[in-house]
Amino acid sequence: MKIDAVITWVDGDDPRHKEKRRQYGTQKMLNTDDVAGSTRYKSVGEIFYCVASLNRFAPWLNKIYIVTDEQNPNVEPFLKQYFSEGYIPVEIVDHKIIFRGYEQYLPTFNSICIETMTWRIPGLSEHFIEFNDDLILTAPVVPEDFFTTDGKLVCYGRKYSSFVVKLHGLLKYRCDGSKRVTFKETMDNAAALLGRHLYMIKIYHTPKALLKSYYEQYFSEHPEYLMQNISHRFRNLKQFNAQELQYLDFYKQGKCELRRASSVLLYLKPKKSVEYIKDKLRLFSERNDYKFACFNSLDQVSEEGRNLVVDWIESRIGLK
Repeated sequence: MKIDAVITWVDGDDPRHKEKRRQYGTQKMLNTDDVAGSTRYKSVGEIFYCVASLNRFAPWLNKIYIVTDEQNPNVEPFLKQYFSEGYIPVEIVDHKIIFRGYEQYLPTFNSICIETMTWRIPGLSEHFIEFNDDLILTAPVVPEDFFTTDGKLVCYGRKYSSFVVKLHGLLKYRCDGSKRVTFKETMDNAAALLGRHLYMIKIYHTPKALLKSYYEQYFSEHPEYLMQNISHRFRNLKQFNAQELQYLDFYKQGKCELRRASSVLLYLKPKKSVEYIKDKLRLFSERNDYKFACFNSLDQVSEEGRNLVVDWIESRIGLK
């Protein structure tokens, strides 16, 4: 089975990207973290560790695609330095490529839109695994960690009450009285597209195993949903999570296997307390069986805390 990796990445400190966000976003949007706050686009070198971890722990991958907006992280020199005997081929894919025919919706600063379109990468294999750049592998993985031998997708998540999502949505308002855009609600929106329901699947911050053909068929049958989802340059309450759409649909058909994320995922919240970081890293070091790690919003961590995290990552993936 040929399996590709897709990483969505942006360098939010790029002056051109900053100017684009100012041009298309209102001041309120740009000051709201769950919509378009600067932390959504910050990069502190995570892409290098993500790519390195794939080469270290999943060398069987066919190709790595990095999806960007007129940018290039230039990972090749880094890979040549640390993987001199060979590494997984890398290709940079611009948003213009995956939005071909839908250029009116560019530029976009919305990960939901981008993840709705990654299946349109030219040459992408039928089986692919989607990563955010703040996600790394921390132990050897095999294809069966993502696609079972009997053809099911592996989803690291659990069934979750739609009623609870709606209840939380009523309570999660910003201090200005406007509603927050949450991951759970975008997942619940996807569940709603599949008909009335009592539950959704709560997806965690792990790699996402997906099939290209599902999106090809679904969006050819429902082009209006595709355009509806990609028409928002910044996150919007009306959008749905495309990964959830695929997982829940397959789960209802018996073609998706749910696995506990807590048994494989290391997750560091964006807190500034150095003691919190030390405690978490100590716990992480004791669990060599954890396969994935998500270091969310490292730009919000203190310099001391960030140095501790980077040192741990480099040790874990063998760069030291």
